[in-house]
Amino acid sequence: MAEARARLAPVDAVVLARDGLDAAQLAERRDAELVNVVAHESSRSIAAIVRSNVLTLFNGVLGSALVLVLLVGDPRDALFGFIVLANAAIGVLQEYRAKRTLDKLAVLHAPKARVRRGGTDHDIAVAEVLQDDVLLLRTGDQIPADAIVLSAESLEVDESLLTGESDPVVKGPGDLALSGSAVVAGHGAARVHRVGAESYASALTAEARRFSLVNSEIRNSINRIILYITWALIPIILLVINGQMNAHGGWAESINSGKWREAVVSAVASIVAMIPEGLVLLTSVSFGLAAVTLARRNVLVQELPAVEGLARVDMVCLDKTGTLTEGRMELADTTVLAAVPGWESALAFSAVHPNANATAAALAPAYGTPPTDAPAWIVPFSSARKYSAATFGTGSTAAGTWVLGAPDIVLAAGSLDGSVDGSLETGHDDALTLSHDLAGRGLRAVVLAHRPASNLVEGEGELELAGLVPVALLAFREKVRPDAAATLQYFRDQGVALKIISGDNPRTVAAVARDVGFDFSGDGFDARELPAERDAMAEVLARESVLGRVTPEQKKSIVLALQSRGHVVAMTGDGVNDALALKHADIGIAMGTGAPATKAVSRLVLLDGQFSHLPSVVAEGRRVIANVERVANLFLTKTAYAVIISIVIGILLWRYPFLPRQLSIVSSMTIGIPAFFLALLPNARRYQPGFLRRALLFSVPAGAILAGCIMAVYAFSRAFPNPLLTDAEAVTTGQTATTMTVLLVALWVLGALARPFDVWRALLVAAMVAGLVLIMAIPFARNFFALDIPSGPLLAVTIGVTATGCLAVELLYRFLKKHGAVSERE
Repeated sequence: MAEARARLAPVDAVVLARDGLDAAQLAERRDAELVNVVAHESSRSIAAIVRSNVLTLFNGVLGSALVLVLLVGDPRDALFGFIVLANAAIGVLQEYRAKRTLDKLAVLHAPKARVRRGGTDHDIAVAEVLQDDVLLLRTGDQIPADAIVLSAESLEVDESLLTGESDPVVKGPGDLALSGSAVVAGHGAARVHRVGAESYASALTAEARRFSLVNSEIRNSINRIILYITWALIPIILLVINGQMNAHGGWAESINSGKWREAVVSAVASIVAMIPEGLVLLTSVSFGLAAVTLARRNVLVQELPAVEGLARVDMVCLDKTGTLTEGRMELADTTVLAAVPGWESALAFSAVHPNANATAAALAPAYGTPPTDAPAWIVPFSSARKYSAATFGTGSTAAGTWVLGAPDIVLAAGSLDGSVDGSLETGHDDALTLSHDLAGRGLRAVVLAHRPASNLVEGEGELELAGLVPVALLAFREKVRPDAAATLQYFRDQGVALKIISGDNPRTVAAVARDVGFDFSGDGFDARELPAERDAMAEVLARESVLGRVTPEQKKSIVLALQSRGHVVAMTGDGVNDALALKHADIGIAMGTGAPATKAVSRLVLLDGQFSHLPSVVAEGRRVIANVERVANLFLTKTAYAVIISIVIGILLWRYPFLPRQLSIVSSMTIGIPAFFLALLPNARRYQPGFLRRALLFSVPAGAILAGCIMAVYAFSRAFPNPLLTDAEAVTTGQTATTMTVLLVALWVLGALARPFDVWRALLVAAMVAGLVLIMAIPFARNFFALDIPSGPLLAVTIGVTATGCLAVELLYRFLKKHGAVSERE
């Protein structure tokens, strides 16, 4: 853009300020692409959503297996493909739904820009603003691009979304007005200085727009398991394929006869059995349903694993302005210094005046009845003079001159004749002392002063402040969200540490911190003294919990420093200055009233800005983590026995003891269907780190028990085949016996993990047993799944091995429960 700007024809500054850009200049800038188009959207892109849900290791492994089965096998053996498609679809659809919600909000609240072009004023879209456009700034406008102020009349700008500083900034000719800031008082004109990606707000969020996945222990643990299995698959697949080819008559015979296709399908069956595909699907379903539940409570989940994240958090960093506070002032206290008649109605006049600033407007709830007659004369408020004034006639209920403003300005002068009146001086000193005390507590002090008659200095248009009597001292504070204190106390009760990091004055931050329940000494820590080195910063953060004057880059560094000490960090914010910290936090939480860029990079969005929703997010996260951990034992048990039998079968050069469709019965009846219902049940157990370790402590030995049972039954069926059956029938009977064995022992595993039983859990296990009986009893089902119920010695061995396996699982469960390796629900 710098080169494009350098090639522009010179512009007459005087003509530009008067008329704006002409048609030729507009065309020149459009051709040079000096437009205010910003690359980032109001939400995650569709490409990012698809990439995070489709391009996964899980989908790659199972997708490859699916293609192999469809190419060389029976489509009935490709049932596991539905899991691959469903898993990706759930994630994409739910996150796309969140994207659409944010995009609709962005369109609904899309600001317009007023510009002067060719001597005429126009309202245009922010993206249509061009380099050197003349912006016309009015109260309430959001500044669309960085601009140099050309003219200003009491122009004040709120830059809190960019800097965190809640006090308005006075702007005059030559000052830089930053994109993303808002005009809160006065009006003016400004020449666009930087557009698009070069603007301050865009540069601030450039790093935040980089793609990243939310940190999820469940997802990371599952991905780690799949990664380990993937590496193990390479030698295991070679072992299994070699075994299956030899089991079908050897490599040459299998290739010549076409039986290599059966060998490939058997190898795929072993691969599918080793991948906990249902666990990945169930986790996505659990996250998706939790996201739907939270959406009903106005909590938008942009990335599904974020549901889990807040339940794992042990450190919450909070922005102040617009997050803990509502971004507006409220009257905290009134001290009457002199009972002058009409003082309350004078305050009411200031509160209801159309041009009242945020501080004066905060008086309205307490003082709402202004004088009935209009003032004879008004001095409007400006940050430059730091006061406003109004004079009412002698017949008014508020007769005299009333001045409302900063105590050190309003009370600085002496008496009317220039001397100092003793009683007046004492009143001034008392008021100033009290105001300094209020400022030390982080409150904003404003004094109302009175004089029976005005004294306007001719030719200057300014009020003479001498002789004013302080009537009332008013203390203001930022209005704290009504649910903030209770929500933060909830986090303290849960053992979560809290820190406030704000760009505002440390004393102001400290005052808000005390209002929401922080207990500390001092005036808050000034982040300008914060060391840049990460370890040194972490040492300071171990002592300090309330920080002011924090820059956007420091907010990000604070999050990274806390993470370096092992903390799982959540960050809440609403401004562009929070975007970097939100992006790097384990969980970023944006307020619904925040900047679009901030909402786009956050994981959770509180659409109505209610802090009180966060405990419900924690509850949903706890339910998901605890239940997924419980059912993960089911899936990983299957993975364990599948790995073991694949290795043993490969070494022994035996045919695989299951068809893929038979494994589908096992997965559905003992894992998939019951796990789905178990994952939806209430569970308030607090998060405990070590999900993968606890899951493996149960699933590996349980899988070894199941593998032993399978191999015992399968070995017997091979060693002692029924002489009345053909070879094909003997193979089918042996596969049926192993299928029955794994079904019954796995159902016992399910019964152990579903404890303690209640009506619903008992019904669930009973329904699975009934389903197994129906499959074995209905001819069509037996034919579809290639089942032939064994008889004679094989049936007796199957029953005996199954009983032994169930007893071994029961003893394992009780041992691990006693040692805390498995836990029941709360």
